[in-house]
This record gives sequence, structure tokens and C-alpha cells, in this order.
Amino acid sequence: MSTYVLVHGAWHGGWSWRWVRKILEQNHHRVYTPTMTGLGERAHLLSANITMDTVIEDIANVLRYEDLSDVILVGHSFAGTVISGVAERVPDRVRQLIYLDAAILEDGESMFGCMPSEIAAERQRLARETSNGMSLPIPSAASLGILDHEQWAFLKRFLTPTAAVHLRYAFAASKSTGEGFPCSYIVCTNPAYAPLAWSYDRAKKYGWPIIPINTGHDAMVSAPEALSKILMQWHA
Repeated sequence: MSTYVLVHGAWHGGWSWRWVRKILEQNHHRVYTPTMTGLGERAHLLSANITMDTVIEDIANVLRYEDLSDVILVGHSFAGTVISGVAERVPDRVRQLIYLDAAILEDGESMFGCMPSEIAAERQRLARETSNGMSLPIPSAASLGILDHEQWAFLKRFLTPTAAVHLRYAFAASKSTGEGFPCSYIVCTNPAYAPLAWSYDRAKKYGWPIIPINTGHDAMVSAPEALSKILMQWHA
């Protein structure tokens, strides 16, 4: 039995892992799917006061207060940055890091600074127009690679605006991302997610194992069976 902590990305919540969690638990693994401050069932806490430190502590505290050890941390999209921070704060509780189509930032970098400039500019424009810069409105189905109407209907019910600070401000770290841990990268290929193409290139540069999955960016919704199989097979 392994212990998985599955961390959602921007706009999502712990709810987005429901099918993956069910499959992993049916295979006798222990699974936690926390929701970060300001999202999902905690959307009422969205504010300009949320920082990167807030959401990293959200997840680090799950490991501390559930007294977890030997954890496989999985971060989707923006949460790649979060699991990197968690691994630095509670390294004795983490076994492995798995980045699911996720951001890989180094000290001093921001997601807006790394993603294509035209995408960053458009997202910042939307944040200004919808919330005076505080949050990013929910994305379109196409931008998440969701082609199935039922899957989009499910997502649209639960997606919420996400704090823009997550993408705007610099990530702080005292060591290189993933240093001291086995790291792997799952890349969603159909369609590829343009805002994080640079992270995929970085994972290749680092020499991490790359595992492709033939689906769009929200693999935990569009291909939960295939994703669960990868998570169960590809661990240290």
C-alpha cells in the first residue's frame, strides 16, 4: 500500500480527483485530496491575502496533522509549484514527486514570467477586468483540453476563480526543484497544454522520467483510469 496526496491545480479543488481517488482506494492505497484556500469548498475564502505560502502550508499541514510519511505527492498544473514547496518544508514525510502536466519553477521564478508572454498578458487582462486583478476567471473547455460535453458539464459546476497571486509572484526555494527526491513528469499530449510547455521542456532537461498520457490537461477527469494506472505503476 502506498500513500498518495493528490494536489489540484488552479480553478479546481480536491473534488477533481474523485474518480482517481476511487480507483486508487479500490487498489488498497491510502489517498488524500486536500483543497487549497480560496478554491472548491473553500472558495468563500478567496481574497487578496492568499499567498504562495498560504497554499503550500495548506498541503504541508495535511502531511503534518494526518501524520503522514513516505508520501507520493502528485501535483497537477499550478500545483507543481506547490508540491515543490511542500517537499522542501516537510522533506522527511515525502517519498516521491510526480508532476502531472505541472509547473516546475526554480527560486525567484513566477508562472507568468515563464509561460508564453501572450498567454500571461491575456490572463492578467482577464484578472483586471473581472476582479480588479485579484483572481482569474474559470477557463474554457477547450483551454483545458476537454472535448466531452458531460466532462465539461461536471467541471463547469465546480470550477471557481483562482487567486492571481499564484501565477504572479515569485516562488521562493532554497534548493533546486525536486532535489533529493525521485521526480517524474506526466505530460498530457492530446492536446498539449501550451501555457506549461516550458515545464515539459524543463523536465526533459533535468533528465526526469517522462510518461505521456493521450488526453488533455485535465487528465484526472478525462482519463482517470489511464492516469491511475500510471500513478500505481510509476512510483519509486
